[in-house]
Amino acid sequence: MYQYTVIQWLFFFYFYCFFGWVFESTYVSLRKKQFVNRGFMRGPFLPIYGSGGIMMLVVSMPFQDNLFLTYIAGCIGATALEFITGMAMEALFKVRYWDYSDQKFNYKGHICLSSTLVWGLLTILMTGFLHRGVENVVFALPDMLITIVTIVISCIMIVDMTLSVKAAMDLRDLLIALEKAKEEMERIQKRLDVIVAVANDEIETRRMERSMKIDELMEDIEERFHSFKERMRLEPSAFVEEIREEIQELKTRYLVEKEQRRHFKRIRSLYQRSLLKGNPSMRSVKFEEALEELKKAVEEKLHRK
Repeated sequence: MYQYTVIQWLFFFYFYCFFGWVFESTYVSLRKKQFVNRGFMRGPFLPIYGSGGIMMLVVSMPFQDNLFLTYIAGCIGATALEFITGMAMEALFKVRYWDYSDQKFNYKGHICLSSTLVWGLLTILMTGFLHRGVENVVFALPDMLITIVTIVISCIMIVDMTLSVKAAMDLRDLLIALEKAKEEMERIQKRLDVIVAVANDEIETRRMERSMKIDELMEDIEERFHSFKERMRLEPSAFVEEIREEIQELKTRYLVEKEQRRHFKRIRSLYQRSLLKGNPSMRSVKFEEALEELKKAVEEKLHRK
C-alpha cells in the first residue's frame, strides 16, 4: 500500500503531468515535424496524465500482487477517467481536445478499445517499474525541498489553469458567435431567394437543401446583391420601392455580419492561440466549421510572421 503525505501525492501528480507533456509533445511534434506545445495548458503540464497516474496508483492498490487484476483495474479506471473528463470538457468548452471517432470500437469519440487496452499496459508499467524509481528519488530528497518545489509548482499551475480555462471559455464564445453569424447569413440568403422568386428574376433560385460552407454562402449572397444592383440599374421599374428598401436593409445586415466575422477571427490572446496550436486534433461536433476557420486563421497568422 502507498503511504504518502499530501505533499508527496501532489508532487507525484505534477511529475506525471510533466511526464505526460513530454511524451505527448514529443509524439505530436515528430508527427507534425515541428514543435507542438501539446495540451490544454500553456506550461509543460498535461493534467489528464497526472490524474491518470494518480488514478493508476489508487485503483491498483488492492491488486499489487496480481498482475492480471492490476491490468483490469487500470483499463477500467483510466477509461472511466478519460470518458468523464472528455464529456465534461466538451460540455463546458464545446470542443473535444482528443477524439477517437476514427478508431474502431469507440464510444462517442471519447474512449475506444485500443486506448483502454493501452491504459491497462501503462498501469502495469507504471506500478511495476516507473513509479518505483520516482518514489525512490522522492524519498531520497529532503522533505523541505519537496515541499518548496511542490508549493511553487502549485502556484504556477493555479495561474496557468485559470488563464487556460478563461481562454477556453473565450474560444467557446467565439465558436458560438461565428456560428450565429453564419445562421444570420443563411436567413439573409433565404430572404433573397424569396425576393428573387417574387421579382421573377432570371437567376436560378438555389434552395438550402444542404448546408453551404461559409465561403460559398458569402459568395452566393454577394453575387445576389451584385445581380440586384445591375438589375435595378438596367430596369428601375423591376423592383418596387419596398423591395429596394428591403434589399438595402439585407445588405446592411450582411455587411455587419461580415465585419463581425472578421473581428471574431482576429485571435489576439496568446492562450487561445496556444490552445489551437497545441491541440491540432481538436474538433467540435456542433461547431466544426467555425473551429476550422479559427485554426486556419491562426495558421495564416503564423505564416505571415
